[in-house]
Amino acid sequence: MTVDMNMNVLIVDDYKTMLRIIGNLLKQLGFNNIDEATDGTMALEKVKAKNYGLVISDWNMEPMTGFEFLKQVRASDKAFKTVPFIMVTAESKTENVIAAKQAGVNNYIVKPFNAETLKTKIASVLGDF
Repeated sequence: MTVDMNMNVLIVDDYKTMLRIIGNLLKQLGFNNIDEATDGTMALEKVKAKNYGLVISDWNMEPMTGFEFLKQVRASDKAFKTVPFIMVTAESKTENVIAAKQAGVNNYIVKPFNAETLKTKIASVLGDF
């Protein structure tokens, strides 16, 4: 399966610097259509309005966390409930990883990370590119 580098990718983080870093890494990897949201509420509105091939979301945000966003996406009866979802967090606690997996996350990245880690995690959910 070939990864569509023109797919819409949504990155969600309340820290603007992190949005810029992830966006730049995605561009380096060849992704062209990148949207941003600064919390789960904004991200949920975006996934309802547009088709995304990948969501990369931070865990810790206010007012809606990335974990709550993930649960709402997966609980939906809409087409976006199956979108590949990667959670990014500074939390490496085993119980958080387990909770995210049970909620339907496709993969998990612990900060800090580099382009190679991001590429490996994306490839694990979308296929090699």
